[in-house]
Amino acid sequence: MLKTNDDTRIDVTALMNEMGRSAHAAARPLATASEAVKNAALHAMADALEANERQILAANAIDVANGAENGLSAALMDRLALTPERIGAMAQGVRAIAALKDPVGDVIAAWERPNGLKIERVRTPLGVIGVIFESRPNVTADAGALCLKAGNAVILRGGSDSANSSAAIHACLIEGLRAAGLPETAIQLVPITDRAAVGAMLRGLSGTINVIVPRGGKSLVARVQEEARVPVFAHLEGLCHLYVDASADPDMAREIAVNAKMRRTGICGATETLLVDRAAADTHLVPILTALSEAGCEIRADSAVRSYYPTAAPASDDDWTTEYLDAIISAKLVDGIQGAIDHIETHSSHHTEAIVAEDPLAVERFFNEIDSAILLHNASTQFADGGEFGMGAEIGIATGKMHARGPVGVEQLTSFKYRVRGSGQLRP
Repeated sequence: MLKTNDDTRIDVTALMNEMGRSAHAAARPLATASEAVKNAALHAMADALEANERQILAANAIDVANGAENGLSAALMDRLALTPERIGAMAQGVRAIAALKDPVGDVIAAWERPNGLKIERVRTPLGVIGVIFESRPNVTADAGALCLKAGNAVILRGGSDSANSSAAIHACLIEGLRAAGLPETAIQLVPITDRAAVGAMLRGLSGTINVIVPRGGKSLVARVQEEARVPVFAHLEGLCHLYVDASADPDMAREIAVNAKMRRTGICGATETLLVDRAAADTHLVPILTALSEAGCEIRADSAVRSYYPTAAPASDDDWTTEYLDAIISAKLVDGIQGAIDHIETHSSHHTEAIVAEDPLAVERFFNEIDSAILLHNASTQFADGGEFGMGAEIGIATGKMHARGPVGVEQLTSFKYRVRGSGQLRP
């Protein structure tokens, strides 16, 4: 590989094209690697993450100190920071991916034609995946492990904020590949912070990248969607809504609202807008807002909500389309399920929406009429996560409608091909 310790002396195009060629070459043996070999690599990676906890934390401490000096927001600092518990969860996530059924070679459908042809639709790896992410160093492990399980090579380009942490985690992934005898270039981390590297990936690295997955802020995802010359699995932002129906259990509604907003405010599944049925204003609204406020959440509300809860700040038009990623929520009274549907379909980013209700008709309308990737009933929007879906982990959440939608796990990181078996048939 080219020397990368001084970005100013690097030919970025040459470096990235070399990484693309290496990934393309590694993708071929990965596509036929056995489940046992891939799982051996994944378990070795998890062991290495735990064994190198001190080194990872030391690297992360540098990134956190730099982030504080550079004025990163509280939400970004939360995404950046690692702890022994988070490293342990990262290792367990990799083991959970190993425990998943290998999707490669899975027969999705099979049928026989009247002429005797036997046809199968079979899962195959996508090839080479480019993952561009910001601040979250755990994406290094999640994305590397998921791509490997699905038989894909991956090129990871982390943000400069998490460069040291990502490099320390990546070294553990390489240990796992080496232990299982798989190509070390199966999981590559772009070793420079030059933004030109992102542009090179978006152009496809001379045809070697098959899919791009961005994980980061709105500006990053918007750039990827605008400039990419290869398919993209992405969501622009997580503008998630929680609707509390008049039929909702008041205690359940209160507890879900606090969890959906405040468990972790900096993740894309955090609720940003609370909608409450006008018919429930007298019974549900104030207890929910009081609980949110006591948990440290700032409330911005329409005039109807403020008539019940005057300490809330007035909401502007922009608040209904803002992904705060912070301890802030916008609150509005709506006219029942129809009002909730109208507001969500007008303002949503089609990521995740939840309803708290006991009325089955309201729930069915919510599920049938709202066009978002993830819909929940009587549960927190913070469950919008591949791990919580039993996928082991996710490489991101996709809100598009082509190929992958919702959490992108190992199955979504595959395509398919047709296998047709005959016995001498000729087409007339």
